[in-house]
Amino acid sequence: MAEVLVLVDHLDGAVRKPTLELLTLARRLGEPVAVHLGPGVDTVAPTLAEHGAVKILAADAPEFADYLVVPKVDALQAAYEAVSPVAVLASSSAEGKEIAARLALRIGSGLITDAVDLEAGEGPVATQSVFAAAFTARSRVTTGTPVITVKPNSAPVEPAPSAGAVEPLSVSFSKTATGTEVVSRTPRESTGRPDLTDAAIVVSGGRGVGDGENFHFIESLADSLGAAVGASRAAVDAGWYPHTHQVGQTGKSVSPQLYIAAGISGAIQHRAGMQTSMTIVAINKDEEAPIFDLVDYGVVGDLFEVVPALTEEINLRKA
Repeated sequence: MAEVLVLVDHLDGAVRKPTLELLTLARRLGEPVAVHLGPGVDTVAPTLAEHGAVKILAADAPEFADYLVVPKVDALQAAYEAVSPVAVLASSSAEGKEIAARLALRIGSGLITDAVDLEAGEGPVATQSVFAAAFTARSRVTTGTPVITVKPNSAPVEPAPSAGAVEPLSVSFSKTATGTEVVSRTPRESTGRPDLTDAAIVVSGGRGVGDGENFHFIESLADSLGAAVGASRAAVDAGWYPHTHQVGQTGKSVSPQLYIAAGISGAIQHRAGMQTSMTIVAINKDEEAPIFDLVDYGVVGDLFEVVPALTEEINLRKA
């Protein structure tokens, strides 16, 4: 059976959820072959095997941590040449898309980014949400081996135990691999909440929140749901919440199972970053707000009354 390369996204000895989703999608196209770069493969191998990896190509070298992107492209190219896959899949993170683009250029293949679904066909067929989610497109690469990045939360995580045998991957680094060196790292301050782009639930606040101090209402609701916190461009431009939490065309694109927008009018800039969410709920006192044209459920009301009441009810049901 044809093999499909899946680039593993891992952190602190754990496989990140988008990779498990990729393994589920890869099984529609062929046999998943995971590519693990960096330390800790023995720790994560059982998880990869449990979710369908027939084998795991592993390489570890200081270049992966000491330099940006290119060493990983070299390694993924080595895996491609070793396997001759029918497709290469990566997560639609900033790094994942850059690695995928560089690999596609090297091997002379077409590239599809930000897919939200994959199906088998005459070459994999990818579904994308395009033009600020105003259209849905189905695309197929016609030249070379398809290189595809997939948005997080686009597929369920479905275990399918497989062999998951670990095999060493030999990598020869190119001259450009050491072109950009990492000179320092600053750990991100942990909030205990899931990463915004990976989260299954996102609660976002906008201009209607009023000021930064009021964002504790948004955070409390998010914490009751185990959700990530997002913000509209208006909110971050006003300095009410960090720019790293901005959802929208010039911020981060999210596609959670549940998206709650509180005090957000629904400008196209914001909609472009969250419109592919599975279920969308809006809370806004303006019944004419454009966000209500998009939602599955809308609450016309004062967020300072609705959000605390919703948070309290969720906590009561969890008790």
